[in-house]
Amino acid sequence: MGQHPDAFLSFADIAPDRTVERLPGTDRSAMEMVLLLYRVTSTVVYDLESTVHRPAGWSWSAFRLLFTLWVSGPQEASRAAELSGMSRAAVSSLSRTLTAAGLLERGPDERDRRGVVLSLSEEGTSRLEAALRVHNQREAEWAALLTPEELEVFNTVLAKLARAARTQDWVSHRF
Repeated sequence: MGQHPDAFLSFADIAPDRTVERLPGTDRSAMEMVLLLYRVTSTVVYDLESTVHRPAGWSWSAFRLLFTLWVSGPQEASRAAELSGMSRAAVSSLSRTLTAAGLLERGPDERDRRGVVLSLSEEGTSRLEAALRVHNQREAEWAALLTPEELEVFNTVLAKLARAARTQDWVSHRF
């Protein structure tokens, strides 16, 4: 039995109304913002993972780590975890898998003998760049759903939330 295409996002319309009915005083707009942000983010990530990254032979998490190292260059594993938004344990496990696949290289950290420095291999760089071209084409398809003006406002609003996430002391952080 198929699901209606709007069912996934319509929950974000229904949930705030039901919550306000059952818990008067609930900030409906704030709840709708967080629900929609989560739902859309989950949808975009799933779309990118299923259309770009799984066909490239890796997961979304693997892409995040590879992309982080591509942008920032070789990094100590704990710094790579911080930059990619993953736990150290996840990066440790993932880096072993990606090293075995020939996409990463692991070397000693000259500053800390217990540490490991991660870097992209030549094959990792080549494969990431190929996937990144397809990834960005898909990003452009998502962005094209908005007018250029809407996209500019949307990016401005998201950047404002991202800055607040880093500067507000009431926000919980992984790092």
